[in-house]
Amino acid sequence: MKKFVSIFKNKEIVNRIFFTIMIVFVLRIGAVITVPGVTVDQAKMNEMLSGGSSLAIMNLLGGGALSSFSIFALGVSPYITAQIIIQLLSKDVLPALTELSKQGEYGRKKIEMATRYLTLLLGAVQAYGIIRTMENATYITVNIGTSFWSYAYIVTVLLAGAMLAMWLGDQITEKGLGNGISVIIFAGCVSSLPTQITNAWSKWITQNVTQGSTQMIKGSFQFALYIIAMVLIVSFVVFIELARRKIPVQHASKGGNTASLSRSSFLPIKVNSAGVIPVIFASSILSAPGIIASFISADAAKAEWLKIFNINATISMPGFGGTHWNMNWGLFIYLFMIIAFTFFYSEMQIDPETMADNFQKNGSYIPGIRPGKETEKYVGKVLNRVTFIGAFALAFIAALPVVLVWANAFDGDSSLAIGGTGLIIIVGVALEINNQIDGLLAGKSFDQVRESM
Repeated sequence: MKKFVSIFKNKEIVNRIFFTIMIVFVLRIGAVITVPGVTVDQAKMNEMLSGGSSLAIMNLLGGGALSSFSIFALGVSPYITAQIIIQLLSKDVLPALTELSKQGEYGRKKIEMATRYLTLLLGAVQAYGIIRTMENATYITVNIGTSFWSYAYIVTVLLAGAMLAMWLGDQITEKGLGNGISVIIFAGCVSSLPTQITNAWSKWITQNVTQGSTQMIKGSFQFALYIIAMVLIVSFVVFIELARRKIPVQHASKGGNTASLSRSSFLPIKVNSAGVIPVIFASSILSAPGIIASFISADAAKAEWLKIFNINATISMPGFGGTHWNMNWGLFIYLFMIIAFTFFYSEMQIDPETMADNFQKNGSYIPGIRPGKETEKYVGKVLNRVTFIGAFALAFIAALPVVLVWANAFDGDSSLAIGGTGLIIIVGVALEINNQIDGLLAGKSFDQVRESM
C-alpha cells in the first residue's frame, strides 16, 4: 500500500502510466478496425484460432487483432522476427553486422535501421501469405477484386499498421513504462484473461444454478480449483523468471597508496535469461510452412502434411499388427525449437568468452577459478546447467494448455486452457515494469535526500 501511494505521489511515474495506457487504448481501438475491402467470416475464424495453429499464436501475440483481420493484424511479430535474425547474423555470420555491433551508439543505430528494413520485407511476405492462407480457407473474403493491385493495397494497409504499432512501441519505451514492444504484446495477452475467467464462471457456476445443489457444489469446487491452479501456475512462472544462480566474484581495487584491496560481489545468471524470445521465434518458424504453401496454391495450403506444424493436431501413425496410434508432431517440434532457441539465445545474452576477457581486463576473478580459459569454461558450464532448467520450464509452460486439452480437463472447451505463451509474456513484462517503477522511485528518493543535504 505504501508503494502504491508513493507511485501516485510521483508525477513522472503517473505521467508515464497515463501515456502508456493511452497508447495501449489507441492500439486496442485499431485492433477491432477490419482492413477496408475485406469481410471476415467470424465463425470460421474463431474455430480456426481455437485450433492451436501457428496463426492462433500470432493472434495471441497481436491481442486478437488477427481474429478481426484488423489494420494491426500483423502486430509486432515481423519486427521481433527481424530483430532475432539480425542478432543471429551479428554473431560472426555477417562480418559487416559484427563490426557494427562493436561500434557503440553509431553501430546500434545502423543495426536498428537494418532491422526496420528487414521488418518491411518480412512483413510484406507475411502479410501476403496470411491473406492467401485465410482467403483459400474462406476465413476472409476480398471484396475489391483479386488483381495484383488489390492484394498490394491490403498488404500496404497491414504493413502500415505494423509500422505504426512499432512506432507506438518506441514511444512507450521512451515516454512510458517498460519496453514498448513487450508492452504491446502484454496488453494483447492480458485482454483475453477477463474473457477466460468469465467463460469459466459461466461454465461451472452460471450453468449449474438451475441443476440442483449437488451440481452447484460440484461446479463451485471446479471453479475454485481452476482459480487455484491458475494462481499456482502464475507463481511457478514468477519463480522461474526471478530465479538466479549467483556466481561469487572478487574485484581487485586500489586503496590510495596502499596495496590492492579486494571487494566481493556476485554475477547473477537468470534461469530464464532468454525470456520469451524462444517461444515467439519458434511460433514464427512454425507459421512459415503454411505461409510458403499459400504462395503455391490453394490446394497446397490445405495439404494434410501441414498438420505437422499444428501444435494441437494429431497425425495417425501405423503401428504393429495393422494398428494405428496418434502422434502430435507439431507439439514436439515446437517444444524442441523452444529448448534449442533457449540455449542458443542464452549464449547470445551471456557470452562466457567475452565475460572471461572482461574479468581479466577489470582485475576480477572467480574464487578458486583461474582467469582466462578456466573462467570461460566455468561460466559456460554454469550457464548450460542453469539454462537446462529454464529451457525445460519454458517448454513445460508452453505445452501445458495443449496437454490439459488432451486430458479433457475442461470438458472439450479449449478456451479455458491455462498456461502457455501468453502467461509467460504477462509475467515477464509485469516484472519488468515493476522493476522500472522501483528504479524510478529509488531515483526520486535519492534526489530528495540530496536536496535535503
